[in-house]
Amino acid sequence: MPHDNFLYQTRDIKFQIKEWLDINKVLSLDAYKDYYGADDFDAICDVNYKICRDVICPANKDSDEIGMKHVGGNEKAVISPDIFKTVYNTVIEAGMGPGFGDRQVEGRMPLYWYAPILEMQTAASPAIVMLWCLTQGATTVLQYNLSEELQKRFLPKMYSGEWGGSMCLTEPGAGSEVGAVTTRCFPTDTPGLWKIKGQKCFITTGDWDGVDNIIHLVLAKDPDAKPGTAGISCLVVPKFWVNEDGSMGKWNDVTTTGIEHKLGIHGSATCSLAFGENDNCYGWMIGDGPVDGRGKGMSQMFQMMNEERINTGIFSLGAFGAAYYAALDYAKARVQSKKSTDPKGPSVRIIEHEDVRRMLMLQKSMMEACRALLYSSYYYIDLSKEAATEEERELAEDFFMIQNPLAKAYISDMAWQMCAEAIQVHGGYGFMEEYAPASLARDCKIYSLWEGTNFIQSQDFTGRKFTMKKGEPFKKWLAEIGDFIANKKTPEFVAEFAMMERAFASFNSIVDMNAAWTTTNKQLKQLFATRIMHAAAKVICGKLMLEQGLLAASKLAELGDSHFDANFYKGKLASAKFYVMNVVPEIFSTEEALKVADTSAIDCPEEAFM
Repeated sequence: MPHDNFLYQTRDIKFQIKEWLDINKVLSLDAYKDYYGADDFDAICDVNYKICRDVICPANKDSDEIGMKHVGGNEKAVISPDIFKTVYNTVIEAGMGPGFGDRQVEGRMPLYWYAPILEMQTAASPAIVMLWCLTQGATTVLQYNLSEELQKRFLPKMYSGEWGGSMCLTEPGAGSEVGAVTTRCFPTDTPGLWKIKGQKCFITTGDWDGVDNIIHLVLAKDPDAKPGTAGISCLVVPKFWVNEDGSMGKWNDVTTTGIEHKLGIHGSATCSLAFGENDNCYGWMIGDGPVDGRGKGMSQMFQMMNEERINTGIFSLGAFGAAYYAALDYAKARVQSKKSTDPKGPSVRIIEHEDVRRMLMLQKSMMEACRALLYSSYYYIDLSKEAATEEERELAEDFFMIQNPLAKAYISDMAWQMCAEAIQVHGGYGFMEEYAPASLARDCKIYSLWEGTNFIQSQDFTGRKFTMKKGEPFKKWLAEIGDFIANKKTPEFVAEFAMMERAFASFNSIVDMNAAWTTTNKQLKQLFATRIMHAAAKVICGKLMLEQGLLAASKLAELGDSHFDANFYKGKLASAKFYVMNVVPEIFSTEEALKVADTSAIDCPEEAFM
């Protein structure tokens, strides 16, 4: 059955938030300095942990085995397991839900504190966390683009969790080709109010019975819209009309026509929606309306999309982190076979076998490396919004934008692989649904598909992110990695810094080849985009893991072997060394593949794919 025993650990989370990242720098910013101290994070983290352990994770069995049910009708068209309402209300009352989306309220927490909260919630149940996190993303768009009057109408009840929110982008015939949307919006006699007609599919939390209303963000085109993405507008379309005083009115002709039957995350309602089947669906244009056929919908939606992309990385981390801890727990208890060093001795726990150790260390180091990439990216978001100078805000925004496709795509690719490793640790039992990794593998596969498939992230990274602002931010990002490798070497990490030095040179060669193909061979650029993106993630993760390794070595030297935290820092040293010496070298094979530039995948006749 799906896991309902929360085995997650918080020590590395607290290390990365409080010891590695400069927490005092963030808490000295005007937005936070009068409200929080470093130790407040511990209390917030611990409360969230207890909710995950005692409330969310026990509901995960019903999430997977009962899931969401479509019953039709205009009111509560999707019915959830009874326990979902208890979970949802507990999270909302504890302030661990969509209220994080209010980035202007006094006393708000640093946004990078939200990363571990969402990570642990996902580890507890990858499906249930969807009930509130999409609302938080939708509020971001409304907060920064909607008129003040309409913000007052919609946002309070979204922040409070009384209403949910969704992003309605995908259509049956469009998929990832967003510019091909066919949903239409038509102006009315009321300024800003438009009639909506169209269909959307794969809408996460598009409907469910735990909230009174769903506020949809809908991409649509007006009758004079230009082709492609240029003509797209974004409208706020409630399932039930919202009156001027914020009260809920009549049904707004938004019909839930079904929910998808998915490989995993059965407890998340992935809905098909019809807008205006009775020609009576209306929505408010977000921001100014289209001008000369050009809408602002894509730029507005990307405010939510960029947020949801990094959140997808967090979901991925939580899922495969839960699989790792399940594998670790199993490996410590399962007795099988003799030790290689004592073939005549008793059978031992499998954690004493070398290959199991390798698999566990791969999962542990990957979890910590991906966590570092995500937390540092969230940290950049905080600085991009709250730093004292425009120069620092701009640099932080640039670095976040560069890392975001890595945080989404690399980590979601690794989630699938690491869940497979967790299954392997369990041996034959890993293939049984009664053990946690089976359901987590099913659940995590969606992450490489959400919010733009991972190839789209690779295209973005090797294209726009390399060249934005004439390439200057990417050069600065690379320079930070190079400066660290050149200037932070210590005797304890001689081999690791030598490996990083070689890998960084290899990655720079990859960057040069990618730049050349931009003008000389577009097909090669596309063919190798995913591998280049993975190589970049390994470079930055290697650097971040060595940073943490240096800090752990310093702490261990200070505290000594007898300290209660000594084993944590020893584990941190092992993770850093393992990632750099075992994962980072994969960059070399990527460079070799680019140099060879094999085109057999392109040259192979379609008929030969048999």
